Amino acid sequence: MTIDTLAYTKHLEEAGVERRQAEAFAEALNHFAMPDLATKADLVALEHKLVAMMHTIEIRSLDIIAAMLGLAVTIIKWV
Repeated sequence: MTIDTLAYTKHLEEAGVERRQAEAFAEALNHFAMPDLATKADLVALEHKLVAMMHTIEIRSLDIIAAMLGLAVTIIKWV
């Protein structure tokens, strides 16, 4: 992900920020904040992982329910 630092700097200047400060803000944003921001592709990849994990949990839950039903049937047969 990139940012147009020149446009960002100009925007800050137009809002009354001095040029040196505006440039420092743009550099700090680019250097410290931008690397940690998630992109749309990052979010899509995360969504796919979460869906896969939810599917795994659903399958495991169904397996547990089936085992519990089998146990219940066995107990009922003994009684």
